[in-house]
Amino acid sequence: MNKIFKILMPVLALLSITTTALAQDGGGLDATINQGFAAATGWFVNFIFAPFPGTSFPWIVMWLVIAASVFTLYFAFIQFRLFGHAISLVKGDYSDPNDAGEVSHFQALATALSGTVGLGNIAGVAVAIGIGGPGATFWMILAGLLGMASKFTECTLGVKYRNEYEDGTVSGGPMYYISKGFTERGLPGGKFLAVLFAVFCILGALGGGNMFQANQAHAQIAGILGDYPGWITGLIFAGVVFAVIVGGIKSIANVTEKVVPFMGILYVAAALVILIMNAGQIAWAFGQIFEGAFTGLGVAGGLVGALIQGFKRAAFSNEAGVGSAAIAHSAVRTKEPVTEGVVSLLEPFIDTVVICTMTALVIIITGQLTINPETGNYIVEGGSIVTATGASGVALTSAAFASAFDWFPYVLAIAVILFAFSTMLSWSYYGLKAWTFLFGEGKGAELTFKIIFCIFVVIGAAASLGPVIDFSDAAIFAMAVVNITGLYFLMPIVKRELNSYLSRLKSGEIKKFSGQESKSAAE
Repeated sequence: MNKIFKILMPVLALLSITTTALAQDGGGLDATINQGFAAATGWFVNFIFAPFPGTSFPWIVMWLVIAASVFTLYFAFIQFRLFGHAISLVKGDYSDPNDAGEVSHFQALATALSGTVGLGNIAGVAVAIGIGGPGATFWMILAGLLGMASKFTECTLGVKYRNEYEDGTVSGGPMYYISKGFTERGLPGGKFLAVLFAVFCILGALGGGNMFQANQAHAQIAGILGDYPGWITGLIFAGVVFAVIVGGIKSIANVTEKVVPFMGILYVAAALVILIMNAGQIAWAFGQIFEGAFTGLGVAGGLVGALIQGFKRAAFSNEAGVGSAAIAHSAVRTKEPVTEGVVSLLEPFIDTVVICTMTALVIIITGQLTINPETGNYIVEGGSIVTATGASGVALTSAAFASAFDWFPYVLAIAVILFAFSTMLSWSYYGLKAWTFLFGEGKGAELTFKIIFCIFVVIGAAASLGPVIDFSDAAIFAMAVVNITGLYFLMPIVKRELNSYLSRLKSGEIKKFSGQESKSAAE
């Protein structure tokens, strides 16, 4: 404890100076950092999110969608064939508590979900529909279904090539399976790609997985309580986050397995109530979605605009192919890598197919998108659909729910805060595993990163570092460039593992694990 205290004292002193400077500067320091950082990193951000010539379709989104399509075909639509088995695995039907690993299938799924379910499902969907119309929802669902195969591929490899230590802890993720898998197959460049992924992962964890979340959480709280200094929110969040992450993945999983289902059930339940209240319009809403997917319904960009927005939102929301979730899933208790790959394919389904679609339906059914009664087309101004309240993003989602429950904006604000908190927990673990891959395992290295992470929580809440966030978002999708490159070379290994697992499952060699067997094994 004294050692931790000695480390924290200079850190807290530096943090106090930094936040005081931000508070007293009146935005000048923010602006200076923004300008300097944008000048240094703008080329990288522009490259990652650059559109194909003559279109507004970012090449990185197509990179993710093509990979998801390849894995779907290569594994013969694995996401549909083993969906039922995935449910059984999450329920614990095949779980042996004596297997190596730190968390259950359900905890691993909840931890990974907490890193993806968040503002993308609430604000991002509203943006996609506001630009691409209801048709964007169809392409979003399709991309989510395809992304399930990407998750299966990366998470199977995550467990297969993880490091298991004598104290029971594990480390896994793309940096491990790329370096080990390439060596196993006699391929060059594995170590370089692994290091590159780890660097991008750390940058993404500190920015998009941390500062952006803290910034948005503060904005939500300030919207309820009134304006006040962001560093206060930052310090509170940093304290709570540190208290959780200092206990490692087991502590994180114990929190996320409670927070994520609570958030999801609360949000989906409210959406279902609205849909039930407007049951007569559900068929019409789905008609708008399907018609808009193939005609554009007169929205900005037409069919292509709907497709771009749908694919973009799905990619940004569920992060299938990015490789981040494979880090969380690697910590699962199992001796069968394929089982966690199967469990992980539920993640894009829950995140994109269920939660994002619920958001879209509520916005459409509550009449937030204005329609020209003469033409039947949506009224478009400035490249986006005119909304009933003039709102966009999270405010549009809030307005849609508020049309049925005037108190829901307060619930939504709480949900956004919890989403931000759970996302920070997950990305702290992703960044930590990338950090220890680069700098070595050990309590000292782990504590150093956790303190750095919490410092960035405060900075994120106190400052508005736009280009810094843009850069970290670009870093997260740069992870996908490295990760998917590795997956293409390693997918034959996944197929071999899958065929072995399915044959043993079919023969009865792999059986459901009962509680009595668990007790006997422990004895």
